[in-house]
Amino acid sequence: MQNLKPTLILISFLFTLTFYAQEITVLDADTGIPVDNIAIYNKDQSKTTITDANGKSELDIFLPKEKITFKHISYEPFISTKSQIEKRGNRVYLHLKTEELQEVVMSVSKWEQQKKHIPQKIETFDARSIAFANPQTSADLLQNSGKVFVQKSQLGGGSPMIRGFATNRILLSVDGVRMNNAIFRGGNLQNVISIDPFTIKKTEVTFGPGSVIYGSDAIGGVMNFYTQTPHFSYADSLAFSGNVNYRFASANNESTAHLDFNFGKQKWASYTSFTYNNFDDLKMGEHGPESYLRPNHVIRENGTDVLVSNDDPKKQVSSGYDQINFLQKFTYKPNSMWNYDLGLYYSETSNYPRYDRLIRPSRDGDGLRSAEWYYGPQKWFMGNVQITQKGKNKFYDGVKLTTAYQFFEESRHDRGFQDVELYSTREKVDALSVNLDFENKKIGDLNLYYGAEYIFNKVNSKGSMQNIETDEVVETASRYPDGATWQTFAGYINGEYQLKPNLSLLSGIRYSQVWVDATFDTTFYPFPFDEADIITGALTGSLGISWFPRSDLQVTLNGSTGFRAPNIDDIGKIFDSEPGSVVVPNPDLEPEYAYNGELGIRKNFNDVVVLKGAAYYTYLVDALVRRDFAFGGQTEIDYNGEPSNVQAIQNAAKAYVYGFEFGLETYFTENLSLNTNLTLTEGVEEDDDGTDSPSRHAAPTFGDLHLIWEDQKLKADLFINYNGEVSNDDLALSEQGKTYMYASDVNGNPYSPSWYTLNFRSQYQITNAIKASVSLENMTNQRYRMYSSGIVAPGTNLVLGLGYAF
Repeated sequence: MQNLKPTLILISFLFTLTFYAQEITVLDADTGIPVDNIAIYNKDQSKTTITDANGKSELDIFLPKEKITFKHISYEPFISTKSQIEKRGNRVYLHLKTEELQEVVMSVSKWEQQKKHIPQKIETFDARSIAFANPQTSADLLQNSGKVFVQKSQLGGGSPMIRGFATNRILLSVDGVRMNNAIFRGGNLQNVISIDPFTIKKTEVTFGPGSVIYGSDAIGGVMNFYTQTPHFSYADSLAFSGNVNYRFASANNESTAHLDFNFGKQKWASYTSFTYNNFDDLKMGEHGPESYLRPNHVIRENGTDVLVSNDDPKKQVSSGYDQINFLQKFTYKPNSMWNYDLGLYYSETSNYPRYDRLIRPSRDGDGLRSAEWYYGPQKWFMGNVQITQKGKNKFYDGVKLTTAYQFFEESRHDRGFQDVELYSTREKVDALSVNLDFENKKIGDLNLYYGAEYIFNKVNSKGSMQNIETDEVVETASRYPDGATWQTFAGYINGEYQLKPNLSLLSGIRYSQVWVDATFDTTFYPFPFDEADIITGALTGSLGISWFPRSDLQVTLNGSTGFRAPNIDDIGKIFDSEPGSVVVPNPDLEPEYAYNGELGIRKNFNDVVVLKGAAYYTYLVDALVRRDFAFGGQTEIDYNGEPSNVQAIQNAAKAYVYGFEFGLETYFTENLSLNTNLTLTEGVEEDDDGTDSPSRHAAPTFGDLHLIWEDQKLKADLFINYNGEVSNDDLALSEQGKTYMYASDVNGNPYSPSWYTLNFRSQYQITNAIKASVSLENMTNQRYRMYSSGIVAPGTNLVLGLGYAF
């Protein structure tokens, strides 16, 4: 027994050592790649260790509940304990510090480039900042940034405006795939709400033309949404993690639930996300124009339409809706050279009312014009396959093949007050795209990016009229020519040349060929033409420099061109654009072109104050605008039983837009900072006859001011949002007729008043797994309406969020 005792002690010691041994892996939170040379230490730094080349380290020297700090010059510090890390699968995820000049962006070439080499203005919003803002939709995500103005016709909406352009003159992209389709219109769009903000890893907004890389529509700017990618396991075992989130907002009784989870092995990984939103009718603020109130609304009672008083005029009946979003991604990486990615995206709304049409007064002014006006479910599906190869090759260092199929469905339904006919149009678009992009970094200081793109869209459109009393349905004119197609083929080359260590040049050129084919049905309207067969081409280019005369000063100068080719919406649409007017097809259209110049500056004062500014000027020729038109010799036709003035999209104007954008960041201490943004935009459209008018999509002056406190667990933001006035003289002609949407000035004319809101936002890390957020928006309960918007903005709004990571 005496001889056995030392053996038992040794076995016990080895067992104890094994039991308490804890190997952890430190990973980049965005890429999932292991991070080496991470310093790990306790409070008094009496115990220290670092991660190896595989991001691994042993925590044996630390006690189970001892506070441990993980620190690296490029990452935000992270504090936890052994026991908490063990519950998270012995993995620690670190977030990169926000160092703007070293930031990597993909928007300009579709490959990673350092932001400091890019002469165009690009704003980025990462997953952490998005989670802190906690937006209802991706439209709100853009608006919360303070850099993009967003218009809303209804709660289920959000149409971004960038540098005086909007809708089909700016481009949406999701994971490198163009979202704009053949029926993107000049009127306000809400497709951006199909992108789930919970799944966004990073958003990059490029200001100014981006046609060299993205082709048609990229005139005012490009909004790139990059969604979360599956994370691999860097051990032999299966890695599993996920998040559960809940959000509540009092202004519309929002209830949002979100779940995502990730499975990962060393060569393959899967990411799944599901989000459900329920929005009730939105309640506006207390203090503001009385004309914004909703005093009455229409109900159907005993087989007839009745105008009833609204019990709460601040409640915007009807504006609520539901939405679901689903995302499934798979990735397979057999080796360091090849990567295969599959993404499946789906979004669907319920029916959602178009609020600005529901508040239009009747022609006699005694009631409301519409009993019903709503969009049917907005559906979007995308299947995206991407194959990437990296490695040395004679012609490239990287090649990326992206193929995608998208399906869009939307519909419109309207019925006049006391009418029994419900008019409906339903559109479906099938969109195929193929992109082949190359990266070549072997030509000295010159990096080349080049590629080709093919896109095909087919539009199916039907119209119907239903008698709501008899349920009889008859066919009526469709919104678009059924079976119409739009396609484009293009090639581009883009080069980045390092002239000097402090001077970069970026230049590119692209040629696009566009085909439009549509056949018009003359059953309901005697069109003076049978078809549209349009072939157009466009050559676009860009040239810019990024110069650092000193390490703390950056100057950028950029010139670029952009274009928009006519699509099916321009050429073949029939719809009521405003009370008493109808837009009809016009097959005789040409592309519109934009010429843009931009000067930017960024100055860093001792890492305490950072000043940013940009000035730009854009000139648009052959602008596609809606103007009065003669249809078969007639200037007025009957549309849905109502005499209507005839209009059409025409190359009938030129326009110029100019503006200034300012940003200031001040760091008082390590924890306390202040930042502010201000955007000023002016735009004028000039018709071929010499008359001019303000541009509809030139946003009013807008800005924000944020005072931010942040430490390891708490982030708090007290901020002000501001919008300037748009006087009656500065309202576009198309807006001046919408008196029901605007306040009245001293002369009784419509105008958009200035407004401000005071807001507070906070987020607290309760544990490593649990995070809570509390926000109070519009604390002074202002009643205001964003310029050109139909829906009135929320009043005081309490927003609560809770997230659990597992």
